[in-house]
Amino acid sequence: MPLRDAYGRVIRDLRISLTDRCNFRCFYCLPNGEPPLARKTTILSFEEITYLSEIFVSLGIEKIRLTGGEPMLRRNIEVLVAKLAELKPELKDLALTTNGFDIPKKSELMKDAGLDRMTISLDTLQTRRFREITGSDSLEEVYEAIEAAKTHGFEPVKINAVIVRGVNDDELIDFARFARANEIEMRFIEYMPLDSGHDWTREKVVSGREMYQTINAVYPLQLTSKERGSETSWKYEFADGAPGGIGIIAPVTEMFCGQCSRIRLTADGQIRTCLFSTVEHDLRDYLRSGASRAELIEFIQAVTLKKEPSHRINEPDFIPASRTMSFIGG
Repeated sequence: MPLRDAYGRVIRDLRISLTDRCNFRCFYCLPNGEPPLARKTTILSFEEITYLSEIFVSLGIEKIRLTGGEPMLRRNIEVLVAKLAELKPELKDLALTTNGFDIPKKSELMKDAGLDRMTISLDTLQTRRFREITGSDSLEEVYEAIEAAKTHGFEPVKINAVIVRGVNDDELIDFARFARANEIEMRFIEYMPLDSGHDWTREKVVSGREMYQTINAVYPLQLTSKERGSETSWKYEFADGAPGGIGIIAPVTEMFCGQCSRIRLTADGQIRTCLFSTVEHDLRDYLRSGASRAELIEFIQAVTLKKEPSHRINEPDFIPASRTMSFIGG
């Protein structure tokens, strides 16, 4: 029996955060530097992640995405990827979200280990602005990571950019041109209230509709499918047949909660049923207490039934998520 929540949604997608550490300081996540990090003993081991992943896959999970923090900071990550790849073919998709750290060195190793897809974060194409956004002088390294991902067959390479008014919304056309020139899919994400500084305001949100209109006025777009299904993004191709593509993810102005198929496992083993959950469910301690496989399955099923019907960003009583993005995982 597949995992279902109380609203009949089938859960097929598991996001696993491997670490709460990150070598960037992006303003929409860690503007004040890293908060106190979880102690090593609280972080799930590779063996624990593999065991829990096998249970989730037995319950119908088809996609696993490794996130962080920055997941490539987790030492010997390729060893974990190889273990998770053994869950195929029941596991249909094994992916990674990264800022590009170590990808030029490790992309071939990750591909050989069984990683299927890679999404790289890149919020600006300007050197000075990159430093301002991330606190790092690593723009060239991110470009190298994109090339390495393409070279080693992570097609299509997807690039995530969080678009914030007054910060990088003037680069939408440049990003579209970058997608065409490099044959990649640029995915634009609305700014969400997940930063540790709690500086999010609605005025800084550039709506998905505005992003589409801005790009479409210069590079006409056409939907690749009229149905989004459980995907987070509307996907577009360039009407003139140019390579590359555009994805628009609009969780604030066009929330897709009704089709949500995702559940999250934090680096320290807490189940989160929504990105914006204010409550977590401690799977790690239950596992370490000696719970049997059957008991863990029952726990996961019970927690899934508590999945929220939707986030409440647009409601007057909205309360920010209990942890920031670096702890939750994308």
